[in-house]
Amino acid sequence: MPNPVSPGPASPGRSRPVVLVTGAAKRLGRCIALDLAQHGFDVAVHYRHSQADALATVAGLQAAGASAHAFGADLSSEAECRALVPAVVAHFRRLDAVVNNASTFEHDDPASFSMAALDLHWRANTAPAVLLAQALHLHLAGRSLDDTERTGCVINLLDQKLWNPNPDYFSYTLSKAALQAATVMLAQAFAPSVRVCGVAPGVTMLSGPMNAAEFASAHQMTPLQRSSTPEDIARAVRFLIESPAITGTSLLVDGGQHLSAQPRDVLYLAKNR
Repeated sequence: MPNPVSPGPASPGRSRPVVLVTGAAKRLGRCIALDLAQHGFDVAVHYRHSQADALATVAGLQAAGASAHAFGADLSSEAECRALVPAVVAHFRRLDAVVNNASTFEHDDPASFSMAALDLHWRANTAPAVLLAQALHLHLAGRSLDDTERTGCVINLLDQKLWNPNPDYFSYTLSKAALQAATVMLAQAFAPSVRVCGVAPGVTMLSGPMNAAEFASAHQMTPLQRSSTPEDIARAVRFLIESPAITGTSLLVDGGQHLSAQPRDVLYLAKNR
């Protein structure tokens, strides 16, 4: 079950908006959380296994002037996923936005596809984002009638690969395609109280079997000759959270990578340069 581990009680009546960032203990999620903390948001830091990293992130957020708290949950468990937002609300007394950043990225292709591979990615990349959006919607609907801040936002981390498809990482891509479709449908279903948007990064951080040299090469394989950085993605996430007229759409933050047809995942193309 969700397990708040960082010390200190929440302060009733806090005016700063609160954002839940999944997978915020390290890497891109940590960068998003830090950017939000530096721009007036308090942050609920979700993690699965990386408790020590999560507590270090909480300390960094607090040093930036935010209130922060760590919550452990296995989002592939429906029970733990459904309990996460209530745990965050119990601590902070409010929740204004959810950033669905946590993700699984395992290789398969159509020849090696299995139901187990798709289920693994669906339970990590798609279903939790829908459940957390549902929970935010319910929370906002239940706020007191004199509360003037009854709108919220969900940001789903997607992938430029959806606009530039190839069959590598097949189950991962299917799960992100489903999440992109869910972004549109949830925006329709939960308006006007919840806006739902997507951010689609390009080559942003070293991942999978890619080494540093291959990452540097892949990062330049775009029309702008540079792909996205974690800071680029964090700014895009914050922009959407702070933009009340935007819903049901996705920002591609990828240096234009989606404009160039690629027959294979950029990881493999970088190996052959």
